Amino acid sequence: MDRDFLIDLFADFGPVTIRRMFSGFGISADGTNFALALRAGLYLRADEQTIPQFEAEGSQPFQYQTRTKTVTVNSYWQLPARLFDDSEDLAAWARAALAAAQRAALRKRPKARKAAKPKVTKAAGKPAVGRKPAAKRPAPKRKPAKHKAKA
Repeated sequence: MDRDFLIDLFADFGPVTIRRMFSGFGISADGTNFALALRAGLYLRADEQTIPQFEAEGSQPFQYQTRTKTVTVNSYWQLPARLFDDSEDLAAWARAALAAAQRAALRKRPKARKAAKPKVTKAAGKPAVGRKPAAKRPAPKRKPAKHKAKA
């Protein structure tokens, strides 16, 4: 799949941004990545609300192989093949994928930081005392400017 094909494919959905990613492209709208186009196929973002639709179509989640195991990424599911020929239905699936990506982004909002725990020293097993502030160093001495006498 090339960039022009993907732009045409999502034409009914609306304008998309396509960027190089891994071995293919990341597809985003409104700054949110909602699809991946890789050698293995086209994958849309999915969550607990949309995964049943993918399962009903017989789609599978994105998988890749490492040296020792197969990794399954449940947040991206393969686009059903029939949608390549039905641009209106593809646009609806793309909108659902964008919504799933936006819901995931909301769940990832940073949480408030907890108060720092006191560090324990190895030797005494007591909380470490903060470092003393460095003693102020005197300002470097400056040599007085030499003025030439006017003749």
